[in-house]
Amino acid sequence: MYEPKNFDHLLGLKGFSDQLLKNHFTLYQGYVTNTNKLADALNAILKEGKTGTPEYAELKRRFGWEFNGMRLHEYYFGNMTKTAVELDRNSRLAKKIVEDFGSFESWEKDFKAAGALRGIGWVILYYDSFAGRLFNVWVNEHDVGHLSSASPILVMDVFEHAFMIDYGLKRADYIEAFFKAIDWSSVAKRFDEAIKGK
Repeated sequence: MYEPKNFDHLLGLKGFSDQLLKNHFTLYQGYVTNTNKLADALNAILKEGKTGTPEYAELKRRFGWEFNGMRLHEYYFGNMTKTAVELDRNSRLAKKIVEDFGSFESWEKDFKAAGALRGIGWVILYYDSFAGRLFNVWVNEHDVGHLSSASPILVMDVFEHAFMIDYGLKRADYIEAFFKAIDWSSVAKRFDEAIKGK
């Protein structure tokens, strides 16, 4: 059903060793594999009429973990690049960041502070189309803490596997390297698509 995307173009990314990236790609591919396995298993249970079983309940709960693990990694790798791409300060996204956070620097400080929180998880810049507002959000586990109906605009992985091989416990150094690798053109495109409701 789902095929893993190839992110090998990120190999050689400054601040990220190839070993770290290859390990991370393998972890992502596992989420794709498990998403497919769970979808098949749930479909088989449904066809057998066994939806009232504990097995069905556990697999149904697990599906969100695997699917979001797959999709969040695709957003994460998809908003990174080896060639620095700065945010166009005249873009709709830049103007919206300033409108909602007061300045780009305030937004960046808030995003990085969320990334520095103790614990595992993700930091996601979300756009809530209902209120027309941006939020920096800490997501603990893949399946816990997402804003319903909000669109991910920028995604940063802060699980240890994203940085420990290269940075040990120096998460702040990893966050700085991540910021230097953001493909702001890709991020701005996600925002434009979210505004249009795609």
